[in-house]
Amino acid sequence: MSKKLVAYFSASGNTARLAKNLAKAAEADLYEIRPAVPYTSADLNWQNKQSRSSVEMSDHSSRPELADKSADIAAYDTIYVGFPVWWYIAPTIINSFLESYDFSGKKIILFATSGGSGFGKAVQNLKSSAPDAEIIEGRVNPSAKDIEKLSAMV
Repeated sequence: MSKKLVAYFSASGNTARLAKNLAKAAEADLYEIRPAVPYTSADLNWQNKQSRSSVEMSDHSSRPELADKSADIAAYDTIYVGFPVWWYIAPTIINSFLESYDFSGKKIILFATSGGSGFGKAVQNLKSSAPDAEIIEGRVNPSAKDIEKLSAMV
């Protein structure tokens, strides 16, 4: 039996709720990906081109600093990575997370929350941050039934 981790970044709490449900269904450990400097409501205002999230997402090389790097990635075979979809991709803090650990030989299954878009180019944009991992597009806004399906993707 493989050991599983659900790692997630949540700006508003939606992704956190899904992550907790997925961790329970998959019998996985839970790890929150947190920025060193938490995002404020103003930071998340996508309509303001000067907001922190807009500036980060305009620069694909942006790598927000993580609050900690204590996830024991080596102990897991499968890592579910969850995030809100921003600008049709994962927030750049997900790249920060993936680049902070060795995911060689790991299976990464993505899940996300979104107000209306799909994954877009999330998988493509994350591959360079974990080049030796298998990255699988899971589900966006997964239902309870989808969470069961995700939990079985090992």
